[in-house]
Amino acid sequence: MTRVEVAIVGAGFAGLGMAMALRRSGRESFVILERAASVGGTWRDNTYPGVACDVPSHLYGFAAHPHPGWSGVYARGDEIHRYLQDVAEREHLGDRLRLHTPMLSARWSDGRWLVETGGATPGLIEADALVLACGRLTEPEVPDIAGLEGFAGPLFHSARWDHTVDMAGARVAVVGTGASAIQLVPELARVADHVTLFQRTPAWIVPRDARPYADAERDLFATHPEALDRLRAELYTEGEARFASRSGDAEASVRATRIALDHLHAQVADPQLRAALTPDYAFGCKRVLLSDDFYPAVASDRVTLEPSALAEVDGRTLVAADGGRHEADVLVLATGFASTRQPYAPLIRGEDGVTLDEHWSEGMTSFGSTVVSGFPNLFVLNGPNASLGHNSSVLMVEEQAAYAVRALAARDAVGGVLRVDPAAEEAYTDEIARAAASTPWITGGCRNWYVDERSGRLTLLWPGTVDAFRSRLARTDGSEFLGADARRDARVHDGSVRDGKLHDGAVAPDEGEERP
Repeated sequence: MTRVEVAIVGAGFAGLGMAMALRRSGRESFVILERAASVGGTWRDNTYPGVACDVPSHLYGFAAHPHPGWSGVYARGDEIHRYLQDVAEREHLGDRLRLHTPMLSARWSDGRWLVETGGATPGLIEADALVLACGRLTEPEVPDIAGLEGFAGPLFHSARWDHTVDMAGARVAVVGTGASAIQLVPELARVADHVTLFQRTPAWIVPRDARPYADAERDLFATHPEALDRLRAELYTEGEARFASRSGDAEASVRATRIALDHLHAQVADPQLRAALTPDYAFGCKRVLLSDDFYPAVASDRVTLEPSALAEVDGRTLVAADGGRHEADVLVLATGFASTRQPYAPLIRGEDGVTLDEHWSEGMTSFGSTVVSGFPNLFVLNGPNASLGHNSSVLMVEEQAAYAVRALAARDAVGGVLRVDPAAEEAYTDEIARAAASTPWITGGCRNWYVDERSGRLTLLWPGTVDAFRSRLARTDGSEFLGADARRDARVHDGSVRDGKLHDGAVAPDEGEERP
């Protein structure tokens, strides 16, 4: 049995960020469990053609590890993977990493976590605290489609790309029009004989305005770090400003909608195709996508848009919900991930023997988007209400890791065990619900991956700016934990919630929140 203070599960941005925060606070007794062969998380797993980030590259990284060498305004997936590998090396995390080592289970027992591992390093780890940094978009969602498994050709999910399949000259079908699909469809259209795209719901798409950085720009960033600092600050401010259009501010939404429609009209001449690509729900209700080449690809003679869902598979014949029939040699599922029901949740058993999945049976809940009642000394990064739709999710991870380190430092005040007050978790959950109630995520007339269908609650997104989240966690006083001497029974309402919304720099009384 291995004994450590902290066991971290996952070696993507969240896991590495947590390890860095622990080390900077002077804590060296930790281990990082990673089921795959390297660090990198989603940027290791997603290798489909055209994969890239839709957050500007100089904002999508750790504050302590600026990277002047990004190839362009938006980084490719392989670049981000290499960046995370480099961070792990520069932070000397090699001896703390256990690769090819999945967490099989974790249970709270006698004041510590017992973590069972498999793979290359099977055994038991005893840890005072457990950090789940498993990501929220890790397990592909495979739709229930009649005959799917009998498709007479290569079939795979975009997040598990099969590079042995030659797309040249093939008839390729893609199911889905989300963030992955709009990146890979233009790439496939360049090599395949033809692409058929099944669209259940069109997306709001705005210009990406991507461009490579010139050598002179990269040299400037490398030799004048203050210039890179200024750029990061500008990108952060621009990101925070986008919150208004995503969250339903009337004026900002009108402007953003017009930009998206102008983009569509400029790139798609056929009025019938334009109509099929025009969303009928509020801007921001679903994830807003960025692309300069998706519309031209769909408008070309190399792509056929099927404006309905894939309903049935019969050999190589794909039958659409509207009755259309299409032949395909290769079938790619760009159908998203199991986001609202996290795949790690059934593996975690808390103080009363209840699993995290059972605790979250009506949707994920937490206090501070990080800690959960009934699960002592447990921290969940990138979990409940910790995603963003307007700015860099790495910023959220860094704030959560800092909060976890502060909580660990205060453990002595609560007898060495951090037990979340159920009332604090309930109040935080209610506050999130009130803040989200009038936003497009709830009222916009779409189905999105931010909302749990079991409860209708917003469980993925933080319904505020990064500034508001940072302020909220910075001003916690320990009263969220049972046994603390802080003001658990006399919380002060300080006016941070007005008109049902979280306001920048404000902290709601009992509550406390996307992806690249």
